[in-house]
Amino acid sequence: MAIFIDPPLWPAHGTHFSHLVSDDSLAELHEFAAAAGVPERAFDGDHYDVPERRFDDLVAAGAVPVEARILVRKLLASGLRIPARQRNNALKLPLRNRWDAIMPGHDALFLDLLDRWSEPHRHYHGCTHLLSILESLDLLTEPADPPRTVLLAAWFHDSVYRGVPGQDEEESALLAEDRLQAAGLPSVKVAEVSRLVLLTRDHRPEPGDDAGALLCDADLSVLGGEPDEYARYLAAVRRDYAHVGDADFAAGRAAVVRRLLELDPLFHGGRARTLWLEPARRNLRAELALPST
Repeated sequence: MAIFIDPPLWPAHGTHFSHLVSDDSLAELHEFAAAAGVPERAFDGDHYDVPERRFDDLVAAGAVPVEARILVRKLLASGLRIPARQRNNALKLPLRNRWDAIMPGHDALFLDLLDRWSEPHRHYHGCTHLLSILESLDLLTEPADPPRTVLLAAWFHDSVYRGVPGQDEEESALLAEDRLQAAGLPSVKVAEVSRLVLLTRDHRPEPGDDAGALLCDADLSVLGGEPDEYARYLAAVRRDYAHVGDADFAAGRAAVVRRLLELDPLFHGGRARTLWLEPARRNLRAELALPST
C-alpha cells in the first residue's frame, strides 16, 4: 500500500496541480490527505488535486513521487480509476460537502440541483463547471469564505440549461426564487441570489457591486486557462450547442467572443485580473482568428 503523487503539471487557477492517489484504497488516501491537511473539497472521485506549493511537503509526509503516466497505471491497477463518463457521479461527494456548508439539512434540494447539473446534454455546463466556479470563488476570496448568497447564485446560475442564452438565466433565477423561498431563506437573501443569477446573462455588474463582480469573475475564469484548457472548453461548448448548425454556431460564437473582448473591465477584482486577464484576452483573440469563427 502506498500513496503516489505526480509532478505539478496540470494548470488551473493561476498555478499547477499534482494528483494524489492510493494504489490500494480510498480509505488509505483519505487518511493520508486528512493527516497532511489536504482539504476534503480537493477530492475528485479517485484522487486529490493539490497545488504545486504542497508538492514537497506531501513527499516529505510519505507520498511517493512518480511520473504522470506511472501514476495513472498505479490507479488503473488499483481498480479505483473512475472513467471519464462517470466523472459527474464522482463529483457528488465534493459537491455535497460544499452544499452542506451553506445549506445543511436541505438534502432534497441538493439532489435536485445535482440532477440538473448532471443532465446528459451538458458538456461544458455540467458538474465540473459548477465545481470550478466554486473553487474560483475560494481562490478569489481566500483567506475569507465567499458570501453565502454568491455561493448559492453559483449553484443556481445554470440550474436551468437548454442552450437558450438569456432565457436559461431567467428561468434559473425563477427556480432559485421558488426553491430558496421554500427552503426558508429570508426574502431579501432570495432576491439577492436571483439578482446575481441574472447578472450572468451579460457579466456587467454595476460599479461597487462586489458580490456581482465576484460571481462574474468566477464564471468567466475559464477564459484565462492555458491554451489546452481553453481548447477543451471550446470543444465542450460546441457539444452543448450540438443542436445548432455549424454556420449559425460560428456566427453566434464570434459575437460572444467580440462582446467579451469589448467588456471593460472583463474581470473586476484585482486578484481576478492578475490571474486571468492577460491569458483570457490572448485566448479570445486567438479564437476570433480561427477560420471557423
